[in-house]
Amino acid sequence: MKSVFLTLFIFTSYCVIGQTWSGEVASIFYEKCAKCHHQGGGGPFPLVEYNDVAAVASSIYDAVYQDQMPPWPPNNPSAEFLHDRTLSSTEKETVLNWMTSGYPEGNPTETPPPPVFNEGSILGNGDLEVQIPTYSSKAIANDDYVCFSLPANLTEERIIKAVEVIPGNPEIVHHVLVYVDQNGTEVTDTTGGDCASPSSLQTKLVGGFTPGSTPIIFPNQDPVKLGVTVAPGANIYLNMHYPIGSFGILDSTKVIFHFYPPGETDVREVISEPLLINYTFNLPANQITNVNAVYPYTGTTPTDYSLFSIFPHMHLLGKEIGAYAVKPGQDTLPLIHIPHWDFDWQDFYKFRYLQKLPAGSRLRAYGTYDNTASNIHNPFSPPQAVQFGLNTTDEMFVTYLQYLPYEEGDESYDLSELTTVGLNDISLANDGQIKAYPNPFFEAGIHIEFNDPIQSSNVIIYNSLGTEVHSFGNFKNHTLYWDGKSNGTSVPSGIYYISANINGHFINKRIIKTK
Repeated sequence: MKSVFLTLFIFTSYCVIGQTWSGEVASIFYEKCAKCHHQGGGGPFPLVEYNDVAAVASSIYDAVYQDQMPPWPPNNPSAEFLHDRTLSSTEKETVLNWMTSGYPEGNPTETPPPPVFNEGSILGNGDLEVQIPTYSSKAIANDDYVCFSLPANLTEERIIKAVEVIPGNPEIVHHVLVYVDQNGTEVTDTTGGDCASPSSLQTKLVGGFTPGSTPIIFPNQDPVKLGVTVAPGANIYLNMHYPIGSFGILDSTKVIFHFYPPGETDVREVISEPLLINYTFNLPANQITNVNAVYPYTGTTPTDYSLFSIFPHMHLLGKEIGAYAVKPGQDTLPLIHIPHWDFDWQDFYKFRYLQKLPAGSRLRAYGTYDNTASNIHNPFSPPQAVQFGLNTTDEMFVTYLQYLPYEEGDESYDLSELTTVGLNDISLANDGQIKAYPNPFFEAGIHIEFNDPIQSSNVIIYNSLGTEVHSFGNFKNHTLYWDGKSNGTSVPSGIYYISANINGHFINKRIIKTK
């Protein structure tokens, strides 16, 4: 028996010591951390290279061990979402064991090449960019809510397929809601600090930015093409929120839109509304209070709908929030559950599969607020009674949904295969180290050529969101061929990156696949 335990100890120790950055760990950080933690990204520091991670290893260990990082608030019972950042049990164990064993680097020449990101933007250049004039926050005793009406200067109808908000000053931009004002009737309002929504119900919400959010990318390949129409002469209307403590600090946020080509057909219009909302709750001091909301207020839904995304919202006293649907026959459809609300990590969570909401259903939302002194996020000491309001020190209970009329088969399509972005203004010049031709490439694939002699290599193809789509592994040839497929399935048209570790040096090149 003693020999069995000794063998097990040696085997376990070998597994722990054998884990290295270049061998098992780098790819986990690329997939689950680097999409926020890269130069110019939303994270406060990069976690792309070994030295980046080694410098903050102890903090990473604590955050991973306590399931604080990577941040992914939804938990069971929730639907399956796109871009889930949670670590699997195996990934978590790998990272923690690697940290415990002194986070060895391994052989740098064997490190998989990292994903490539556009600095300051995930999606890169688009078809339309609007930017607010430089604005100085007026938030002293109250939060500052202001609105900007910006001309789109479109002379023909266009349909949005992706929108990305780039905060001019991420330290003070709490949220940005992006609307399309088709009639150009909204006006800029920066005086009273209380402009929290458009004046007309005809001004349509497209999406937005909150801490931790990702760009809105609508599925844009057959058989599911979704979008929001922008009419000629329309304005882009931005609702900005700057919190208390930001007085006098400057911001100049911009929004980048990616459109479908003019004349694109079969694009289905997405509707975005705060369907689940409660304005009338009261949160007494020193109490934990439950709040609920339903939609419709009376009766049930009149027709079938497909749900694309969900965005729950609370403020500092929030502890838990969730939403589900009750279908005909009383079956339930879980949508989202956030057991530990984090004001600093909010998002429009996109369902991986459109969620069918059949006629005769009713949506329900539930939430819990902790207005006691034990809540470390409570803005008042001692606690005070709090109601619905615009300021961060007030509270909200609202859940936005993005939805559209249902069509047969909607719930069967994997949307992770159908999201790409715009292709405008991309430099395709060869960088001298990697040649790729033809570029743009089509269904016939693309040839990749390296100039330097190759002793060791590792080449990965990433999409524009930093997700690996194909790996060549180690090779010694100067030329490669990629057939434009991932796991045997043709990838959608869009932006991709060749990222290579050649003889221990990282190089990359941007390529395009077109229809």
